[in-house]
Amino acid sequence: MSNRWGAVAAYALVAASTQLLWLTFAPITTDAAEHYGVSTGAIGWLANVFPLLYVVLAIPAGIALDRWFRVALTLGAVLTAAGGLIRLVGDQYSVVLAGQLLVAVAQPLVLNAITRVAGSYLAEPDRPRGIAAGSAGTFAGMVAAFLMGSVMDIHTLLVTQAAIAVASAVALVAALRVPAQYHRSAESSGFAAFRETWRDPFIRRLCALVFVPFGAFVSLTTWTEALLAPAGVSADQAGIVLIANVIAGVVGSALIPVWATKRRRELWIILVAVAVTAASCLALAIAPGFALAVLVFTLFGFLLLPALPIVLELSERRVSSSEGAAAGLIWLSGNLGGLIVAGVVGALVNHPASAFLLMAAVVLAAIPLLRSLRSDVDALPSISTEGHS
Repeated sequence: MSNRWGAVAAYALVAASTQLLWLTFAPITTDAAEHYGVSTGAIGWLANVFPLLYVVLAIPAGIALDRWFRVALTLGAVLTAAGGLIRLVGDQYSVVLAGQLLVAVAQPLVLNAITRVAGSYLAEPDRPRGIAAGSAGTFAGMVAAFLMGSVMDIHTLLVTQAAIAVASAVALVAALRVPAQYHRSAESSGFAAFRETWRDPFIRRLCALVFVPFGAFVSLTTWTEALLAPAGVSADQAGIVLIANVIAGVVGSALIPVWATKRRRELWIILVAVAVTAASCLALAIAPGFALAVLVFTLFGFLLLPALPIVLELSERRVSSSEGAAAGLIWLSGNLGGLIVAGVVGALVNHPASAFLLMAAVVLAAIPLLRSLRSDVDALPSISTEGHS
C-alpha cells in the first residue's frame, strides 16, 4: 500500500513543482521586471513559454511515456529540478529564462504521466483517487506559487522553489524504483499509438471538451486583473480572487472526481461546472466587483478544475494501455484552448463586459459536446471505489 501510494504522492509533488516554477513571477511581474531591468512583457514570457512548448512537445512526450515510462518520467523530474537550479546560477534575465525553458520542456513529460502513474501503481478501484490526487497536486503548485510570491523576495523565492523541485525529484526517482504492478504493455507505440488513439471518436470529443473549459479557465485567470481593474478591483485584490479560485479547485479536484466516478455522474458534474462558470461570467459582465469576483471565482474553481481529472480518468478507462497518448492529446487540446481563447479575450481586455460575455459563450459551447459523449460514457465499465486503499 505505502509503495503504491508513495509513487502517486511523489508524482503529485513533482507535478506541483512544475506549476510552482511556471508561475514563479506571475504574482510579482512588476517587481521582477524592475529587478531584472526588462519590460513586464518580457517577464510574462517566463510563463508564456510553457503553454507554447506544451503544444509542441505534448505528442513526443506522450510517445516517450508509452515506450519508456519510468525513464521519461524520471527525465521530466530531473529536468524540472535542473531548471530550478539553473535559475540560481546568475541574477540575470537570460539565466532565469534558460531555467524556465528547461522546466517548460520537462512539464509535458510530467503532466502527461498522470494517468499512467495511476494505472501502473494502483489497482483499478483506486485509480480515480490517484488521478484526482495527481491533479490536486498540480493545482496546489499554482496556489503555492501565488502565496510564495506574495511573501518572499526574489532571491529567497528562487532558492526555496529550487529546493522543493530537487526534493520532489529525489522522492519520485526513489519511488519509481518500485516496479509497476498493474500496467499492461501497449498494443502499439510511437506515432502509431497516437494515430490509433486519435481515431477514436470518443477521445476526439474529450479533447474538444477540454479545449472549451480549459480555454475559459486560462482566459479568466490570465486577464483577471485587467478585466476587473475598471470596476475598482486592485492588483492585490485580484491576487486574492485568483488564490481563492485555485484553492477551491484543489479541494474540488481532490473530492469531486472520485464522487462523480463512483456514482457515474461524470458528465453531470461537468454540465453543472459549465453552467456555473457561464453564469459567473454573465454576473461579472453585469456587475463586476471584488466581493462578487471572490464568490464566483471560488464557485467555478471548485467545479470547473475537477473537469480535467474527470476527463483524464474517462480516457484512462477507454484506452487502458496507451495512457500517454491519450493524456498527451488531452493536455495538448487544453493548452491550445488556453492559448487561443486567452488570445481572443486579450483583444477585448479594454471592454470587460464584452470579454466576460464572450467567455460565457465559449463555456456554453461545451453543452453539445457533453450530449455527444453520453452514450459512450454510459458504455464504459463501472469502477468500484470501495474496498481498496
